[in-house]
Amino acid sequence: QVQVMESGGGLVQTGGSLRLSCTVSGRLFVSTGMGWYREAPGQQRELVGGLTRGGKTNYADSVKGRFTVARDNAAHTIKLQMNSLKPEDTGVYYCYADVIQTRFDAESRFWGQGTQVTVSS
Repeated sequence: QVQVMESGGGLVQTGGSLRLSCTVSGRLFVSTGMGWYREAPGQQRELVGGLTRGGKTNYADSVKGRFTVARDNAAHTIKLQMNSLKPEDTGVYYCYADVIQTRFDAESRFWGQGTQVTVSS
């Protein structure tokens, strides 16, 4: 099976920074896309930022210029650097990994358990 593990959440003041990390492990042939979603209280889960294996990025408009995703393909790791944080960035951040487990399998998406980010005003 595939495990997705996040770390790095916490409490920070407005304007501060946090860095989240995510590692994928287990039985996998290749990880294609990796990235982050977040879920604020009472709201739907939304994409924050993601990266394809080839390096193409995709960010939510609300975080462009403040957040950066970077991945290490060999280590199956992705990081989310969050700068200039705002109270509206508060939520549970979930890492995802799109994985092909064997050469005979289709791509599947796996999720981490989530890590809480709280930005105080």
